[in-house]
Amino acid sequence: MFEGQQQEVEVLLQQDTEFRQLYHRHRQLDRQVSNVESGVQAVGDQRLTQMKREKLRTKERLTRLFDARHAAR
Repeated sequence: MFEGQQQEVEVLLQQDTEFRQLYHRHRQLDRQVSNVESGVQAVGDQRLTQMKREKLRTKERLTRLFDARHAAR
């Protein structure tokens, strides 16, 4: 996510609380989903689906925030 735009992301992580919270939540969900899919962590199919949906919604919101903040510069 945000490949080649790490400097812009770092600025937003420092300056934008909402972006920072969403970014960390997305990373947390990504680790959890990966752990479930690799068998490290066990959860039911319904919970895994919920986690994936939340991860996607978080990514979409992050992308919208990034685009809005980036365009405003």
